[in-house]
Amino acid sequence: MSIEAGRAYFRALGLEDRVQEFTVSSATVDLAAQALGVEGARIAKTLSFKTADGCMLILAAGDARIDNRKFKDKFHMKAKMLSADEVLELVGHPVGGVCPFGCKEGIPVYLDDSLKRFVTVFPAVGSPSSAIELNLEELFEYSKAIEWIDVCKLPTPEE
Repeated sequence: MSIEAGRAYFRALGLEDRVQEFTVSSATVDLAAQALGVEGARIAKTLSFKTADGCMLILAAGDARIDNRKFKDKFHMKAKMLSADEVLELVGHPVGGVCPFGCKEGIPVYLDDSLKRFVTVFPAVGSPSSAIELNLEELFEYSKAIEWIDVCKLPTPEE
């Protein structure tokens, strides 16, 4: 799976024309922000964590970090991210392009409250050089998110 799977996902929704592809990498928050000309916090990064059943995805603001205590309180397990090989195998998209669009079926998706600061955000679409601008209602619907959660912390002013 890759950008083709992400494009196909949005094609079925009549939204393929909103998918953006870049000639430069957008594999990190900073690179994606540069490619899009937006602040890094508006990049909706997709974090993939191991679970007893495989994995889960959490979309969070580009400047947010997982708060281990909040994560453990919510999911009753330690936050353990997938390796690059595990991401490709379990999710179906490469690191840098991980997203809940056109990925393998049955993966639980959550949206972190850190995204709620923005009207629109930019998740990847299956490749390390792609994105789509979605408002929060669209993100929730198209990602097939289970719920909004609070498992991240934002940088302090001095960071």
